[in-house]
Amino acid sequence: MTVETNKAAIDDMLRKAEEAKVEFVHLQFTDIVGIVKSVTIPMDRLADVAQNGLWFDGSSVEGFARIAESDMFLLPDPDTLAVVPWESDPYITARVICRVCTPEGESFMGSPREVLMKIVEEAREMGFIFNTGPELEFFLFRNGNDGQAAPIPQDRGGYFDLSTDGAVGVRKQMVKALNAFDIRVEASHHEVAYGQHEIDFEYADAIRSADNAVTFKYALKAIAKLSGLHATFMPKPIFGINGSGMHVHQSFVSAETGKNVFYDPKDGYHLSKVARQYIAGQMAHARGMCVLLAPLVNSYKRLVPGYEAPVYIGWARINRSALIRVPEISPGKEESTRIELRCPDPSCNPYLAFAVMLAAGLDGIKRGLVPPDPIEENLYDLDEADRKQRHLGVLPGSLKEALDALESDEVVKEALGTHVYKRFIHAKTQEWDDYRTRVTPWEIERYLPVF
Repeated sequence: MTVETNKAAIDDMLRKAEEAKVEFVHLQFTDIVGIVKSVTIPMDRLADVAQNGLWFDGSSVEGFARIAESDMFLLPDPDTLAVVPWESDPYITARVICRVCTPEGESFMGSPREVLMKIVEEAREMGFIFNTGPELEFFLFRNGNDGQAAPIPQDRGGYFDLSTDGAVGVRKQMVKALNAFDIRVEASHHEVAYGQHEIDFEYADAIRSADNAVTFKYALKAIAKLSGLHATFMPKPIFGINGSGMHVHQSFVSAETGKNVFYDPKDGYHLSKVARQYIAGQMAHARGMCVLLAPLVNSYKRLVPGYEAPVYIGWARINRSALIRVPEISPGKEESTRIELRCPDPSCNPYLAFAVMLAAGLDGIKRGLVPPDPIEENLYDLDEADRKQRHLGVLPGSLKEALDALESDEVVKEALGTHVYKRFIHAKTQEWDDYRTRVTPWEIERYLPVF
């Protein structure tokens, strides 16, 4: 697909940048694992780069290209320009998210954002606009802790605590920074674990929502650092307490009418046939897409019983141990009908996570899949015989098991595309091998005195 520029949008971007007296612009994109990459240009280069792109060496970016195919260029998405609030002194600096293109001007399908754009377009051709609302939890640690020593939570607060919540002021700074990026925050609060927090932002179409999630992570890290703290989106930084999830709310609206396609007033759960097929598709591919949603060795130390993270592949309304939940809606708010997938964690690449979630759901619709009956019991209380009788599947228990499940799932592999699939598998296999061959302090403590 050839990437085309929009002169009117470019002119609008340049006008906004000039009005804000921008002097430098960060051109941003993400690698396969979701790390933000950036190159900075002076403002007087933006007009030319917006029209013609900026060349860079793709072979130096994680998972992008081989040396023989390294030349690529960045093309700014004009709608994403925003002033970076903590970089205004002495030089006002903006950022713009870029598309990644091949030398022929085609979309580079090794770029996670392009992968999502492709599957979003497929959904639109089926008549659906895919909306998402991710809820990213994170920890704040003292003394700028970055993993070099045992993490020390910034406070001893609990869920919705105020008197013991030591980060109210920091979260307010974070909210102001997010507002500067036009990320509309709905609420912020302390989470269950010591030093754990959540800031929820407004639902949006999947591409903007993924852009916002990526911006959210790097903005919160920057604000935390200014306060002498370290913000981490590591899924399970401390043993024995809750880890951080990224529950993702999802819905379809009609591309023609704008109405919520998931809502049906006649259904007991107010779910349409399309919504149920979508749920069935995500359940069918839950194991195959899990490594994109929970991509670290550490992710599988969060996905264990007892810490509000799902383990079993079931769905329900009030049951928070289920993989997929259908949140209650208020009377008159039928357009907010949605489902919530609870296994993703905030270390994932939002572009790839949303892409495989959408592909799985669309597969359920295409094949007319029917989900099993919802289970409103605590799934952790079911014994093995009950789980077998109900055909209750289980998520992978390790990164290796999740990688094996991905290799067996053709729908998820096709959604990623050959380029991203091969390089993602390679990167994560290396991560697993590095982990499994490492001698840990736990092993020394447990085995050395005895054997």
